[in-house]
Amino acid sequence: MLAATTKRKTSLTLDTEVLDGAKALGINVSAVAEAALKNAVASARHAQWLQQNAEAFAAQAAWHERHGHPLADILTSPGSASWSA
Repeated sequence: MLAATTKRKTSLTLDTEVLDGAKALGINVSAVAEAALKNAVASARHAQWLQQNAEAFAAQAAWHERHGHPLADILTSPGSASWSA
């Protein structure tokens, strides 16, 4: 069963030629705008998350520089003995 979504009307200002072309081709402008907006929001949230966690990533990278990665032998040589049972 699909979850019901709440929709809200909004107003967009779009290039006339692009809008006319979309309508002539039967393109659902609302669906395209919604999909593009979902992608833009996801991308912005990801960028924000990376920025908010940059200090932790830097600390982890510094730790790995000092101590090496704890799984380095597995990550660098998948055919090594560490992969065998």
